[in-house]
Amino acid sequence: MKRVVFMFPGQGSQDLGMGMSLYQHDQKTKQTIDQANDWLGFDLRGLMFDGPIESLTETKHAQPALVLTSGVLLDALKAAGVEPVAVLGHSLGEYSALVASGSLTLEQATTLVYQRGVLMEQADPEGKGGMSAVLGLTEDVLEDVLNTTNNQVEIANLNSPGQIVISGDKQKIEEITPLLKEKGAKRVIPLAVSGPFHSSFMKPQADKFASVLKDVDVKVPQVPLLHNVTAQAETDPDEIKHRLTEQLYSKVRFEESIRHLLDHDEIDAFVEVGNKKVLTGLVKKIHRRARVFQVEDQDSLTAFVQWYKEDES
Repeated sequence: MKRVVFMFPGQGSQDLGMGMSLYQHDQKTKQTIDQANDWLGFDLRGLMFDGPIESLTETKHAQPALVLTSGVLLDALKAAGVEPVAVLGHSLGEYSALVASGSLTLEQATTLVYQRGVLMEQADPEGKGGMSAVLGLTEDVLEDVLNTTNNQVEIANLNSPGQIVISGDKQKIEEITPLLKEKGAKRVIPLAVSGPFHSSFMKPQADKFASVLKDVDVKVPQVPLLHNVTAQAETDPDEIKHRLTEQLYSKVRFEESIRHLLDHDEIDAFVEVGNKKVLTGLVKKIHRRARVFQVEDQDSLTAFVQWYKEDES
């Protein structure tokens, strides 16, 4: 059997029509997406299919929409007999990975990330925080520049060689942008986010989220799940909750996670389960010979399953 890793995208991968292809083709998907409206108490299905995009992009809506979409795709993959040897997610995507590992149900994850999204939106009511992607600098050089900001700007995501996201005070990010370019950054791209996520500015919200997680029944994962904060797998449910809380104000170590898998396992393919191809592109930058699939609709699901089952005796 082929050895595949499931990867789940985070916020920013939402788009109108997400999940619709499978909804129209698969009765179980239709039932699950319809049920999600009852789980949440609002019309998430309508936002996913019809928008408006401005409302779907709000953190409190985008997060459950993405987890739900990845969840129904995951169900379809498992129904086709595809089982991963490891799973991981990028930021929000870690919740989809928890579903894939058996630690959370899809209902638990979808309702949990709605609460997470609400808390994250409340982190920066005055809009003083922001995030930017820095292209073309190493982590060491970037840290030297950030050390001049008195902890007002921090590294948020270590995505791939030459792609690092910073987070913090928006004005400070603007102030250091010329210095980053002077040090060799090819581009510094402001991101459309509602706050300084994955920075110490999120610590108060993380403390509130810990209270939400306290009563959530997290099961022992049945498949290794690499966490963003450590790029390592955890098996203890209390430790998993701790990692989810830490994740709100800590670096996402995506590149390190992918390298860990490549170094410690024989991986035939990475499969991005969800909208767009953000993680697919990152993996190709980390290891250009890696085989990567993306499954987001009925056609891509069929194509991947066909490859997965080739050469089966």
